[in-house]
Amino acid sequence: MTARKIIIDTDPGQDDAVALLLAMASPELDILGITVVAGNVPLALTEVNTRKVCELAGRSDIPVYAGCDAPLERPLVTAEHVHGKTGLDGADLPEPTMRLQDRHAVDFIIDTIRNSDPGQITLCPLGPLTNIAEALTRAPDITAKIAEIVLMGGGYFEQGNITPSAEFNIYVDPEAAKIVFGAGVKLTVIPLDCTHKALTNPARVKAFRVLGTPVGDAVAGLTDFFERFDKEKYGSVGAPLHDPCVIAYLLQPDLFQGRFINVEIETASQLTLGSTVADWWRVSGRKPNATFIRDIDDEGFFTLLTERLGRL
Repeated sequence: MTARKIIIDTDPGQDDAVALLLAMASPELDILGITVVAGNVPLALTEVNTRKVCELAGRSDIPVYAGCDAPLERPLVTAEHVHGKTGLDGADLPEPTMRLQDRHAVDFIIDTIRNSDPGQITLCPLGPLTNIAEALTRAPDITAKIAEIVLMGGGYFEQGNITPSAEFNIYVDPEAAKIVFGAGVKLTVIPLDCTHKALTNPARVKAFRVLGTPVGDAVAGLTDFFERFDKEKYGSVGAPLHDPCVIAYLLQPDLFQGRFINVEIETASQLTLGSTVADWWRVSGRKPNATFIRDIDDEGFFTLLTERLGRL
């Protein structure tokens, strides 16, 4: 079996960290590099957090590149109220010793795709889409060579989690999202409608802890911290593990169900800025541009996640 070549673009964040660990534990995926963007916390923290997670997994061989430190046109909005002041509150991970690569993340994305055969590389954005949009804008020739973009972002039936109508990743840089959604690349969207069904609970967190490994302990600690916000906000038994759903989709797409529909990004309205307008019922007449995932087999997802984390 040939491993699927991917670039992960991320802004850790506890759920980003779990997604990275899942990818690193999966031989079906060949992680060419990890590019980092400002989002959940500023870039100076997201790049450090990414390297911490690589070292936790024993994967300091994966190059990490820092990218854009602010959205294309707007001031940066962060989410320390969810993720804590470090972005990875809940796990006491040591300062990384692996070095940050000198190249800018956008340059790495452009050059890596340009030097690949068409259809070889999948982009996996887990945060705001600034780096991806910048790459597509600066190098439109790479668009046709991208195999697929599988991203976590947006929401339609669930609406928003940072405003009444917008999910955080899209809201932080809606102009970037508009570029990505309009690029004509094969696009799969994992929105809140899906991820809000991938909830932790006491048994699932315990399963991480009883792995008895540094990775299991760290993931249990991260999810313990991450849960407190969502339990209070939603009254749920746990927290949605948003970003690992992207990696799980690459590994076991049969765990997910969705529709190929038109999805547009609102960039003008102050009331609904960052909204993902998903034409689920196909009433607009607009051309479909994304597979919009609505459902997940949550038991299968957590079985996969726990088994893979146990390999690290």
